[in-house]
Amino acid sequence: MKRVIVDYRKLTPEILSLLVEKYPDGYDDDHVITFKNARNETVEAVEVRTEDTVYLVKVSSRLETSMANFDEDDYDDADFNEPISEIPDKKKLDEEE
Repeated sequence: MKRVIVDYRKLTPEILSLLVEKYPDGYDDDHVITFKNARNETVEAVEVRTEDTVYLVKVSSRLETSMANFDEDDYDDADFNEPISEIPDKKKLDEEE
């Protein structure tokens, strides 16, 4: 099984959807995993799994906000594997039109 560390900037709607499904009321200290990365830095993350991958998503205030505001309908199927930070904000696009 593949293990992937994911930062907020690389978080996709697919992974965010899995997080919201696993932690519908948010995560707490019992869900946080602490470990040292390759640079010997301490990292705090929450775990979510797919059939072939374990994602360790770094904990941050932005992650909490994204989970609280997540709505799967905000994303097209084509966007589901793109990092959220690279998907244009639909509201901004709608306002421009």
